[in-house]
Amino acid sequence: MPAQNTPSGTIRTVCGDRPASNFTAVMVHEHLLYDLTPQQGSSDATEIVPQNRWQIDYLSNQNPANARQQDSDIATAELVAFRADGGDLIVDQSVGGLARDPVGLQAASRASGCAVVAAAGTYTAPYLDPETQAADIDTLADRFTTEITTGLDGTNICAGLIGEIGCSWPLEACERRALVAAAQAAQRTGAGISVHPGRDPKAPFEIVTILGDAGADLSRVAICHMDRTYPQGFDIDGHGPLALARLGVMVEWDFFGVETSHYWMDPDVELPTDRGRLRAIRQLIDEGHRDRILVSHDICTRTRTQTLGGHGYGHFIRNVVPLMQRLGFASQDVAHLIRINPLRLLSIPQAAITPEFAT
Repeated sequence: MPAQNTPSGTIRTVCGDRPASNFTAVMVHEHLLYDLTPQQGSSDATEIVPQNRWQIDYLSNQNPANARQQDSDIATAELVAFRADGGDLIVDQSVGGLARDPVGLQAASRASGCAVVAAAGTYTAPYLDPETQAADIDTLADRFTTEITTGLDGTNICAGLIGEIGCSWPLEACERRALVAAAQAAQRTGAGISVHPGRDPKAPFEIVTILGDAGADLSRVAICHMDRTYPQGFDIDGHGPLALARLGVMVEWDFFGVETSHYWMDPDVELPTDRGRLRAIRQLIDEGHRDRILVSHDICTRTRTQTLGGHGYGHFIRNVVPLMQRLGFASQDVAHLIRINPLRLLSIPQAAITPEFAT
């Protein structure tokens, strides 16, 4: 990818700080080691085998065995495959509440030779322990800051991004406090912010208002899950990706590789295909917002890994980039989506790094 427009600054990986210019192909929203077992639902975990893999994937949130991946060796194998596709940096956005495993991420990164960024922050209220649910803004801001500057979960392995901060609709009180805390921690550390919004089309706009009022740099805020929040791909009644981009935030299509007819968490929501995602992205590029678009896969079920016959973390590079080329996207469009934009979100200015924490 061309070097122009590459952000300056530092990418804080689980193996230490590296210059942003080191990286060429980034998947900014993934999960390598996690437990997203549904808080409500069946406790019966069906073993995933070739005969049922497709059906489990089609209803991907209904089998608890599909919602957790805590094997560092599998994470290593997936990172090796990602590198073979040309990728060199993955962000694991498994925050507090999702069985975050910084030690396992570091081991997988070292074994595979692929850089990994871990995440500070907290997920939605149902996934949090009572102490975290009750924590005030100052406590959360101090926690998120420590996770960036000192280490995660009692380790010296630092996060390089705040979020995905989990939000519901309506917004829970503890989630609102986490958003304000994220803004404060971002001001202290220079880290970017990623947010998992509630499913209502108005939810991302409420989040942007909260973050802006709390002093966040909106140009380094990512609002995730455009695919399921605005599946039509364009604005309706003033709500949608274009209106969000005009507010200055980054908008993220992160279900690439999901080609089912409906959203597994809500069967009444029709999901776009990869071509549909690219049509929405084309609209934003044509409107002058190429620098506000992020893409990824948000792999958070085992059936989407190559280990179990899924598309894997390299799908965008392997399949979508050639599709973009066939559809007439420019090389700089590709460069912005998988290099320039994610690195700008992740890049921590050198001035924001306290010397004793730099590695």
